[in-house]
Order: sequence, then structure tokens, then C-alpha cells
Amino acid sequence: MVKAITVYEHGGPEVMKWEDVEVPDPKEGEIRLKQKGIGINYLDVYMRQGRHPQSVPFIPGVEGAGVVTAVGPEVTSCKVGDVVAYAGTQRLVGSYAEERILPAEQAVPVPSSVDPVEAAAVIFKGLTAYVMIHRAFKVEPGHTILVHAAAGGVGSLICQWASAIGATVIGTVSTKEKAVQAKEDGCEHVILYKDEDFVERVMEITSGKGVDVVYDSVGKDTFNGSLECLKTRGYLVVYGAASGQPEPISVTKLAPKSIYLTFASLGEYIGGNREHLLIAAEALYSNVAKGVLKVRVNHKYPLSQASQAHIALESRKTTGSVVLIPDEK
Repeated sequence: MVKAITVYEHGGPEVMKWEDVEVPDPKEGEIRLKQKGIGINYLDVYMRQGRHPQSVPFIPGVEGAGVVTAVGPEVTSCKVGDVVAYAGTQRLVGSYAEERILPAEQAVPVPSSVDPVEAAAVIFKGLTAYVMIHRAFKVEPGHTILVHAAAGGVGSLICQWASAIGATVIGTVSTKEKAVQAKEDGCEHVILYKDEDFVERVMEITSGKGVDVVYDSVGKDTFNGSLECLKTRGYLVVYGAASGQPEPISVTKLAPKSIYLTFASLGEYIGGNREHLLIAAEALYSNVAKGVLKVRVNHKYPLSQASQAHIALESRKTTGSVVLIPDEK
């Protein structure tokens, strides 16, 4: 028996129960993992609340990193003792546990130069950032990009990565404190969107030309302005809707500048293709190891206190990553 957090009904943080669970032996194509770190995302909160489809009961969490303790038949991608990480959606739910079973094809190697806790904290957000700047729209030197929520988990990584590539990065943030971080993360221009019109500022910065791509995880509050910020044949890459879903638009609204509009999903780009997953993970962890990407693990909670971690996350006062650490025995 191991300890885990189980949710039996949708609701607030109080529905998360700390209890004993059985972890079976791995079957064909599976591994057993002793977790070192477990990342927390808003997706976990939405699943717990019932805002994202997830039947009960379930063990929350979709990302983590740890040591392989057993492998099932036909597993050749890793062995006992390897440190691996994983991230995904429905198929990988179950990370809020001391140990768990995992499809081997979803586990990626963690280099010895990367701390397993950092590996767990960055993998979901980092793979998402990779998809944004390498697959949904390929950022190249000389591009000018706009990143909403530039100090957020994914936004900060997009800013760091794109800046390292050689792009000019414009970021929007809500506070002066977040503006400082955005500058540290490579934003050449930072817009406090509560104090100034971000569309006007973007057009001023770009001398009226607009940007090559906008990365928008905010949704309703920024969507129309994001369209206005684009240059001719620019890309609006949506990957979230923190402020709610945008109002439906007519396709003819894209016509004046022949704008490209897409919603980029991590699962659709690399979730079902191990080769693409390994390429993305290697790019992510090599950049973490080299210091190109900073991983801010600012909030650590014992796994048994996962409900407190959710309360902190829902307050929207956290900065950097929130990580669960299995309780010491």
C-alpha cells in the first residue's frame, strides 16, 4: 500500500482525501514509478471542480518525475533505476500518489544534470511552450512576438525560449512585480495591460506593423485585441481561456490581413507520437540544463497537503511552479 490523494466527488479542495491505495505490478508496456516530484496545474483544479471532464473517483494530477522501480513485459525504453518524467491529460491522470503505474511510452528520460523536482515542475508547461514556438508557429530570429500572461507558467517559458532564439518579445502582465520577472525572462517590452491599452502599445512598438504571432492563454479579455495586434498573415495561437471563451467570430474577420488562427493542443501535437515527444523533451531538458530556461519552483508542499497547494493556486497569488513532494517516511 502507498499513500495517495483521491477525489470521490467534484468540489472544493476539501474533497481531496489522503488515503492508502494499492499499486499493482506493471502490465505489458507499463512501468512502476516512485515519484520524486509532482507538478500542479490549473487543469488539476478544473478536474477536481468538475469543470474539465473527469469521472470520479480518481487520483488527480497529470505530470511528475521519479525513479522506475519495476518494468512490465515488452518494455525496452527504460529500466529499473532510471529517472523519468511524464506529462499529459486524461490518459496520465493519477500523479498525486507516492507511487504509480504509467505507460512506458509516455515516460521521457531526465538527464542527471536536471533535478527530478525541477523536471516534474517544468515538463507540462515546458512541452507546451515547445509546441507553441516550434510547432504551432516556428519562431525564428528577427520575429516579433506578443505573449499574454508573460509571467505565467507557460508564458514565462515562451518568453525565455523565444528570446534565446533571437526574437523580439513583447509581454503583457498585470503587476509591476510580474513586469520585473518578464524583463528577466527576455521581454524587450513589457505592457501593464491594466494601465495601458496593449493594442496601442504594440502598434507603437512595432511602428504600426504589428507582430508575427500572438500567444494567447487569456481568451475572452484579449482575443479581439490580439487579432488587432497581428501583421498581415500573422498567427494568433490560442492555448487557453483563463478569462473565459471568446465570443464567436465570423471567418471574414480574418480576411483583411489574411490572419491564421489556431488553438494549439499539446496532446494533438506530441501526445500520440513518441518520436515527437522525445524530441520535445530533449529540447526542453537540454535548455534547462544549460540555463537557457529558468525553472522557478517557488512553492513546495508535502503530497499529503495537496489541498493547501490547490488553495494557494486558486488564489492566483502564486508565482512560478507549485510542486508536491512525497512525504518522508
